[in-house]
Amino acid sequence: MDGRDGMRASDSDRTAVADRLRVALNEGRLDLHEYDERLQRAYAARTYAELDGLLTDLPPVASVERSALSPLTPAALPSVGDRPAPVARGVTARWLAEVWLPYLKVIAIVVTIWAVTSLLSQDLLYFWPAWVAGPWGAVLAVQTVTGLAGGEPRRQAVKRQRKRAKRKPPTTNPENPPPTP
Repeated sequence: MDGRDGMRASDSDRTAVADRLRVALNEGRLDLHEYDERLQRAYAARTYAELDGLLTDLPPVASVERSALSPLTPAALPSVGDRPAPVARGVTARWLAEVWLPYLKVIAIVVTIWAVTSLLSQDLLYFWPAWVAGPWGAVLAVQTVTGLAGGEPRRQAVKRQRKRAKRKPPTTNPENPPPTP
């Protein structure tokens, strides 16, 4: 082991390998068990040789031009110069609505039930809806913070656009129209 293979790897090298393994998992090249195993080995690796050994059977990441995937339209991935633009306000608002609206609807229902039963009993009853609102709200707050920090609104918008693109009927060539029955 001489040269680069014997050199010590840095944390950023380990993170880069972990990112490549995640891409391979998302592409379906690794199953979850193998991904987890390789990820543990990546963070335990000391040298470049150990890191390189985790990627030898994986193809390199294809550039957008060489990829077999259909490119996204510029509307789905806005950019400013060479950098992606911040997530559009509408995309973030839609994601937040998807996360929080079910919670708000259920809380409105349980508070209404509590209010009606308090009115019918002519006494202010124990506010039990807090047991529904509190824990669920705390989980949603954590989900919101981690989702916004991790770019979840943008991922959801890209996913929605890909689904829409798959549902669109293929365009026909005007010179070669489909046969009429």
